[in-house]
Amino acid sequence: MPYRRCGDSGLKLPEISLGLWQNFGDVNDFAESRRMLRRAFDQGITHFDLANNYGPPPGSAEENAGRILKEDFAGYRDELIVSTKAGYTMWDGPYGDWGSRKYLLSSLDQSLRRLQLDYVDVFYHHRADPDTRLEESMSALATAVNSGKALYAGLSNYPLDRLKEAIAILKNMGIRCLIYQPPYSLFRRGVEASGTLDYLLEEGIGTAVFSPLAQGMLTPKYLAGIPEDSRAASASPFLQPDQVLAQQATLRALGELAEQAGMPLHHFALKWVLRTPAVTTAIIGARTVAQLDDSLVALAEPPLTEDILAAADAITPLTNL
Repeated sequence: MPYRRCGDSGLKLPEISLGLWQNFGDVNDFAESRRMLRRAFDQGITHFDLANNYGPPPGSAEENAGRILKEDFAGYRDELIVSTKAGYTMWDGPYGDWGSRKYLLSSLDQSLRRLQLDYVDVFYHHRADPDTRLEESMSALATAVNSGKALYAGLSNYPLDRLKEAIAILKNMGIRCLIYQPPYSLFRRGVEASGTLDYLLEEGIGTAVFSPLAQGMLTPKYLAGIPEDSRAASASPFLQPDQVLAQQATLRALGELAEQAGMPLHHFALKWVLRTPAVTTAIIGARTVAQLDDSLVALAEPPLTEDILAAADAITPLTNL
């Protein structure tokens, strides 16, 4: 497993990390979840990414991960980077959402109980709160780090203007933002178009990108339509049939380009997001050990040439995304 330094910090992350977003809840096969975490670690994936509301139901991914970490990884805590987040709706009432100090610190305590850990390596604010002063949200991250309940602070899904402001506030509090987590793929190049990736690289802040395969759309399975057993056919809120159908021509063009580069589309998509030093790690999801292993093969694929990258830009131009 190749590792990349997280910005200019002392921390290194694997080029591919495992996200526990949709496949580690109570509705999933616990035995397969356990096999995936064990296999991932054996293959050098030391970074497991969670959030308080991952499941379904919310919280169950942390509970299941906590059980596996306690039973199977107790002797390897110092070899693991475990991250979690708070910012989206987690519980009913006025204190279970957004960015108040009350919510963020209460959520972190709950996450630690579910994970059965004394600390997480990274605690993120999951999204900017439009109605709460950034100083309040950032003070919660600073407290999390200063208390030892998190080793590092991170931010996710922040627009660039608020990201810059939040990073400056944290710095004034004596806390450095370690990492930023945005969506990034051939179909979602917003952090590139906005200059966010360039800014993070200049500031020495790492970037952990999620959904590099666009919720599975950038895989060969959708090149000929929507298979019956696919996520898009299952009424998933994250990938709708009309999204896939609207991108059919683009998908086929990318599939042909990937074939020209000598690899399947999903390997091409992962190589593409990792082509830039601004990206520290790509967080992938997997439903099975076989899917996990298949994604890791992408790391052994040859580098994408300048001609291939230029052709990809022509298919999904930055100005249109």
